[in-house]
Amino acid sequence: MASIGVIGSGTWGTALSILLAGNGHQVDLWSALESEVAALSRTRIHPNLPKARIPDSIRVTGNLKEAMEDKDLLVLSVPSVFVRQTAGRMREFLKPGQVVVNVAKGIEEGSLMTLSQVIEEELPDCQVAALSGPSHAEEVSQGLPTTCVAGAHKRHVAELVQSVFMSGVFRVYTNPDLLGIELGGALKNVIALAAGIADGLGFGDNTKAALITRGIAEISRLGMAMGGKAETFAGLTGIGDLIVTCASMHSRNRRAGILIGQGLSMEEAMKEVHMVVEGVYSAKAARALAEKYQVSMPIVEQVNQVLFEGQPAKEAVTGLMLRDKCTENPSMEWEEG
Repeated sequence: MASIGVIGSGTWGTALSILLAGNGHQVDLWSALESEVAALSRTRIHPNLPKARIPDSIRVTGNLKEAMEDKDLLVLSVPSVFVRQTAGRMREFLKPGQVVVNVAKGIEEGSLMTLSQVIEEELPDCQVAALSGPSHAEEVSQGLPTTCVAGAHKRHVAELVQSVFMSGVFRVYTNPDLLGIELGGALKNVIALAAGIADGLGFGDNTKAALITRGIAEISRLGMAMGGKAETFAGLTGIGDLIVTCASMHSRNRRAGILIGQGLSMEEAMKEVHMVVEGVYSAKAARALAEKYQVSMPIVEQVNQVLFEGQPAKEAVTGLMLRDKCTENPSMEWEEG
C-alpha cells in the first residue's frame, strides 16, 4: 500500500483518487477551495461525477502540507493554467526526490513549455512523470475498463506509477518519451475543438474521420520536430486520446466546439460547458510552436482564427478544403516515369 496525495479535486483528480483508493492505497485529496472541501467531505459525491461515490477512506483536505507530507507519490491534477502556480505552492513541502505525476494536459501559453517542464522548473528537486491516454474521468470513476501510459525520464519512476495505478480495470503501459506523451495529450484538445465545431455545423462521419486522421498528422509533425517519437503519437496518448476526445460527449473540448459551431462565441461556449476547456488555452501555444518549428498545422491555424479572430466556423472548413493540392505522405517516393 502506498500513501498518495492528489493535488486538485476536479473531476480527474477525484476519479483517480477513487481508483487509487480502490487499489488499496491511502489517499489524501486536496482542494484549494474551503467550500469544496466541506461539500466533498459531507456528500462524498463530486457534482460532475454524480454516479461515483468518494470512499470514506479518502481524506479530503484544504491543507497542502497535510496532503503532501510523508507521501510516496504526489499526483498533480489541476487545470493546465494553474499548474505553475500550484507547483510553486508545493515547493515549501516537497521532499527531495519526490515523484510528482502530472495528469493535466496542456502547453503553457507564454513559455510554450509542456506541463512537466513547468513542474521541473518550479520543483527542481522532484522526479516528474506523466499519466496520459484516452481516459474520461466519468468512466474511470465508475470502474469502466481504461488504458493509459505512464511516462518519465527514468524507467523506475514510470514503473512506480504503473504499479500504483494499475488494476483489473485500469491498465498502464510505460513509455520513456515524456515529451511526446505530453504533446499528444495537449494538442489533441485543439483538434477536438475542430471536431466539435464540425459537429455543431451539422457535418458527418466523413468530416470527423478526416479531422482525426489529418489531426494526428499535424500532431505527429510538430511532436517529432520537437523531439517526440513517432511511436508515441501512434499510441495511446496520440491517436488513442485523439479518437476518444473527438468522439465522446464526455469531452469538454468537443462540447465547446459543438457550441461554437452552432454560433456561440468562444467565451459563451466556455461558460456553457462549466469546466475548463483546455484546448482553448493550448490553441495559441500550438500555433506559436508550429511557427517556431516551421511545421504546417492548418487545422490548428483555422481553430485559432475561429476562436480569437472572429472567423465564421463554416469559412474555416472551406479554408481547409480549398487549400493548395498536396500529397498525403511527402516522404513516400513515386515510381520513375
